[in-house]
Amino acid sequence: MGEENITEITEIFLLGIKHLHQHKVLAFSLFLVIYFVTICGNLLIITLVVHSKNLHSPMYFFLTQLSVCDILMATDIVPNMLYVILNDGGLISLLGCITQFLIFCSSASSECLLLASMSYDRYLAICNPLRYSAIMNHMFCLKLVIMCWVISYSVLINQAIPMLELSFCGPNAIDHFFCDYGPLLDLSCSDTYKVEIESNLLSIPFVISPFFITVVSYVYIVSTILKIPSLTGRHKAFSTCSSHLVAVCIYYGSLTSIYSVPKQANLQSISKLLSLLYTVVTPTINPFIYSFRNKDIHKAFDKFIKKITLI
Repeated sequence: MGEENITEITEIFLLGIKHLHQHKVLAFSLFLVIYFVTICGNLLIITLVVHSKNLHSPMYFFLTQLSVCDILMATDIVPNMLYVILNDGGLISLLGCITQFLIFCSSASSECLLLASMSYDRYLAICNPLRYSAIMNHMFCLKLVIMCWVISYSVLINQAIPMLELSFCGPNAIDHFFCDYGPLLDLSCSDTYKVEIESNLLSIPFVISPFFITVVSYVYIVSTILKIPSLTGRHKAFSTCSSHLVAVCIYYGSLTSIYSVPKQANLQSISKLLSLLYTVVTPTINPFIYSFRNKDIHKAFDKFIKKITLI
């Protein structure tokens, strides 16, 4: 084997989205605005829930954690993506590339677990309302959220150790705007079978199990709602979980579509667009999904604005 084939790379060049190179100023401006809206929107949700007593309920507590997760996801991906767009590609250290993927992976796992927790909360509220307050007390919610974060960020250890043991011999270019799992492993000259098996096994507790919990919860929720005799009662019950259901559909829909696209050169552009939906757009629209037609958040926002104007 030649010397150049055994020389390990220390930097990776992200090619970005080639179709945007001709319109990089417009693309940079658009994604900068999207990132700004993401941060401001999610921070606003957190601020409203913290400062408004009428939002001190389990569902909104979980929503603040989802907002934190969206901020982490966007901050991990978008700033470096903006640099890549502006420079028609960009260098990132190998360690930085692996770190970006691990934070992305952990944030995605957190979101799956938090969405499952929120579905369980909605299941109790609709299917077992008499025991809701007793089960979903403050301490239980706090333990559930801590468990979600601790378990999801254990991905860092479980994924980091085997990935750092790999040798990366090049080529040192990734045809993507961030360091995703597949493109990163393609650069390794080591046997990646063990890493891929471990990654597939980790998807069971972090993606498949939360998805199963969410689906089962909504099967019971829909079944209970259909048993409500009045149309008004059904509409009221469904309205309490409609925002969460939309967020779940968008999240898992985009996640599934990304990894179901075949790894072919002519489909790489589609894969990148789907990745944009998952990593950039979804964290932006979540605050709007949960605040749209939500009277409690509207009231909290009005009070917050009045309080600011009086200062």
